[in-house]
Amino acid sequence: MLMQTHEARLSALREELKRRGLDGFVVPIADAHMSEYVGEDAQRLRWLTGFGGSAGSAAVLQNKAAIFVDGRYTVQVRDQVEERLFEYRGVPKDNPANWLAENAGEGAQIGYDAWLATPGWVRSTKAALEKVGAKLVPVDGNPIDAVWQDQPAQSDAEARVHTDTHAGRNAQEKRQAIADWLGEEKLDGVVLSALDSVGWAFNIRGGDIAHTPVTMAFALVQQDGTAQLFIEENKVGPELKQHLGNAVTIRPRSEFESALGSFEGKRIALDPEYGVAAIAQALEAGGAKVIETRDPTILPRAIKNEAEVDGHRDAQARDGAAVSRFLAWIEAEAPSGKIDELTAAAKLLEFRSVDGGLKDTSFDTISAAAGHAALPHYKVDEDSNIAIPPGSIFLCDSGGQYIGDERAGTTDITRTVWVGSADGKAEPSAEMKDRFTRVLKGHISIARAVFPEGTTGGQLDTLARMHLWEAGCDYAHGTGHGVGSALGVHEGPQRIAKTTGSQGGTMEPLAAGMICSNEPGYYKAGEYGIRIENLVLIEERTIENADEGTWFGFENLTWVPIDRTLIDVDLLTPEERDWVDHYHACCREILKQRVAETGDERAADWLERHTQPL
Repeated sequence: MLMQTHEARLSALREELKRRGLDGFVVPIADAHMSEYVGEDAQRLRWLTGFGGSAGSAAVLQNKAAIFVDGRYTVQVRDQVEERLFEYRGVPKDNPANWLAENAGEGAQIGYDAWLATPGWVRSTKAALEKVGAKLVPVDGNPIDAVWQDQPAQSDAEARVHTDTHAGRNAQEKRQAIADWLGEEKLDGVVLSALDSVGWAFNIRGGDIAHTPVTMAFALVQQDGTAQLFIEENKVGPELKQHLGNAVTIRPRSEFESALGSFEGKRIALDPEYGVAAIAQALEAGGAKVIETRDPTILPRAIKNEAEVDGHRDAQARDGAAVSRFLAWIEAEAPSGKIDELTAAAKLLEFRSVDGGLKDTSFDTISAAAGHAALPHYKVDEDSNIAIPPGSIFLCDSGGQYIGDERAGTTDITRTVWVGSADGKAEPSAEMKDRFTRVLKGHISIARAVFPEGTTGGQLDTLARMHLWEAGCDYAHGTGHGVGSALGVHEGPQRIAKTTGSQGGTMEPLAAGMICSNEPGYYKAGEYGIRIENLVLIEERTIENADEGTWFGFENLTWVPIDRTLIDVDLLTPEERDWVDHYHACCREILKQRVAETGDERAADWLERHTQPL
């Protein structure tokens, strides 16, 4: 009999902890690769608590439990998780280690899964517990897996070749560059545990995680350029074997842990952000010296080559035509009051799917009406779905994974639009227009920024917020994240966000070839939300009479008109008006033929009207 309530599941976990002699357990949203998005089999926190966000954790004791989320999920966690079962805690102000130290008591044995935790997390949590006489202990098999009766099986999707044409660089060259780096650093090998790192280094893709085309695998690359790829054998077909070549030994994923014990006396690199504690522990148990350092694929992966940039531009144009058709449909149909959030998301997918190059969406579409738009990471389902009210704001954040014959790219776009009424009389409030225009001004400030080499995303972030700050407003998420090339829609190391020390990528110098999102926003709880998101490419700029050194700016990649109805033109400077007019002229030029080829006359008319000068 399956346990249907979260109270029953929590009770079953506590019984399993008792059986193992544990007083508590920590439950993160994580897999053995520290992926941002995880497979269904790894959604342990959602199964236990009901929380459906992409970041969070829980701490469970025999007499109490708590769930920890950041500011993006403050409202969502209260909607999805029962307070009588889990206390609500906000990070970074609070965290599981401190909560456990306050509540566990002396002598408590607190379990954790070493395959779902980084070495740094283990060190800090262990130290916090030791101060109060409690102990952090690794478990042998995750206790949730022992009581999750209908836990989904791991994906068996086949891995596939990502061609040199798409990648712009062959895998042998990439792995030789890793080998050269190992030699320079006097290291014997490196563990690649992040799924997108493995995908990039071996030019392979897969279907093991929804919306992110990666395959579940670990890799060991050695100083001589040879490598071992640990992957389930049923995922590897003849074409992939031929692609990998003789320098790559293919081994079952089940042999990975034992293989880590064969490096006695060797210096092995492990990224402390993506390499889990179990990997470090297995290496050390085998006599290896673990060197915590950044995964050597991360920066080369972030700096796109010419083929990858070309693929992004192509994907953005394909996507722009689909999103424009969708917004024309919303403008015509939503004022009836008969379109709901799920219908809108399905219609957008229908428009995208006309393009044969679309392989998947790049994340779950955020189709958010009225007050739902005030939740930055809202996810519509059958329970939350509402009709889009006439005379309201509608926010849609979405993207696609495009892999054509010669080009591949990942898109991510947010547009916020006004939904009128059937009689045409409904108008946005002065406050809505003010907030939308301030968000737009911040977006333009980032888009027009010029900055010297060495500038970080943290230094640029204020440009996006300053117009909102003037009105006493702000938003609780970052302004920009990196984007992969037919990989994850979120990719490091760069990030445009409020500076938070060395963490989160805000201190990473921006470099030519990196792709970032530009997405300031504003959210009025329970009423409406606003976000304007384009992707931008960092490029070198020539500035007349500039000081010595290298200067950068942003090339815009995303081309979909911005809703003119919500713009208070009087709040824009002449330079900002010129930017909007130029942007819309480019949208018309890039999308006109693509939209015309679909035969969608309504969308063609919409594009013409929405790209006229202010």
